[in-house]
Amino acid sequence: MASLVEHAPQTAEQTEWLVREIQRLREERKAVLLAHNYQLPEVQDVADFVGDSLGLAQAAARTDADVLVFCGVHFMAETAAILCPDKTVLLPDLEAGCSLAATITAEQLRAWKREHPGAVVVAYVNTTAEVKAEADYCCTSTNAVKVVQSIPEDEEILFVPDFFLGSYVARVTGRRLHLWMGECHVHAGFRPEDVQDKQRAYPEAELLIHPECGCVTSCMYFLASGALPQDRTHILSTEGMVRRARASDAEAFLVATETGILHRLRKEVPGKTFLPVREDAVCQYMKRITLDKVYRSLRDGVYEVRVEPQVAARARGAIERMLAVS
Repeated sequence: MASLVEHAPQTAEQTEWLVREIQRLREERKAVLLAHNYQLPEVQDVADFVGDSLGLAQAAARTDADVLVFCGVHFMAETAAILCPDKTVLLPDLEAGCSLAATITAEQLRAWKREHPGAVVVAYVNTTAEVKAEADYCCTSTNAVKVVQSIPEDEEILFVPDFFLGSYVARVTGRRLHLWMGECHVHAGFRPEDVQDKQRAYPEAELLIHPECGCVTSCMYFLASGALPQDRTHILSTEGMVRRARASDAEAFLVATETGILHRLRKEVPGKTFLPVREDAVCQYMKRITLDKVYRSLRDGVYEVRVEPQVAARARGAIERMLAVS
């Protein structure tokens, strides 16, 4: 997947020039830059807002800017376009996709709904606009538990597309969910032994584990059995990881998610140590967005992301229900 990345090294002078130009164009275009926690450090540093999928959706919904430059992946820009139909939404690289979102199509979801007439569909935000249009609720890893808890217990629920997040939500809520067998290629690579090996090497560190990880179900079992320390193991969204690191007395943290979050953690919680559970947990799609592409996006107005009005209208209801629960 290395071929997906077009990130040529830049000199300090080139980087400084790009940052100045981005700042100038941002003011000129009345634009804001929204960056996901998994973006390159230099992209995070130039952004107006850095956060997880829920935080970015909330920021997009409340901004009064004319232009939103979304430093993330395609489904995130679509979500912003749905929430802000009167604004211009730009994605610096149209090839910034999502392996998880690609695991289900709208037609597949419609067929699944026909097998379960009347079921409530909860769609993880990592889905296309067309899939969101078939859903009753959207959710993020931050509020997936709250969303499911808000649905009456006698309702049948279809959860798409992340199997590991769905399994985690089912375990926490005690609800029976029908789960789609989708996965994020980065998070699915985390194995229980990765976590246990790292924990043995750093026994005093806290464990921060994203609920999309392939190890999450096993880790919940290990927690219950005492194989992992209950007081130092936390299954959290990326935003939850930042909050936990700020509040905790621990000096070191083992982080099981895409490595981009490490930059924000080290920047916002200085003086503490953050170590990746897997050094190779890198989303090459997220890393497609570079400073030079952000500059080009602002300069040339590329690439605008639009959602067909009928699809947007149907998807907006599911997204707004997600925001209301938050």
